[in-house]
Amino acid sequence: MKKEKEYDKKSLASDYFNEAVRFYKNGKEILKNVPIVYKSYEDSKPVAEAAGICYLSMLKALDGYLILKGIDKANLPTSYQGYWQTLSKDMVHNGKVKSAIKIAYENLHIFGYYRGGTGVSMIKEGFQCAKFVIEHLSHKKIT
Repeated sequence: MKKEKEYDKKSLASDYFNEAVRFYKNGKEILKNVPIVYKSYEDSKPVAEAAGICYLSMLKALDGYLILKGIDKANLPTSYQGYWQTLSKDMVHNGKVKSAIKIAYENLHIFGYYRGGTGVSMIKEGFQCAKFVIEHLSHKKIT
């Protein structure tokens, strides 16, 4: 029974990691079609959409990681603060991961999605941080 439960946990986490990669690639695809003028994306709507999708990709990877750590799917965090508190409880000790999560949250979720930010370097940094988190937690390279 325990082996079956362990397999289910790994299988479910793998599904989350696969979704994270899929979402990330979808966000990149949307963003690559937005024209850039003077270091700024020309249209804020697809940038907001891409930023939101990329931020969600990172959350999917965090969900997969938390499931592997024994958190039940029904008890996964539902807010940034919830993720931060859960990860701070002896789960992620890697400062680079925590920093990347914070930067992706700020650049993608707050500035890119909610505030309509269009700065190319800001959005790209958010994408790079989300990619780092996904690859680090899932042990999958995004190509």
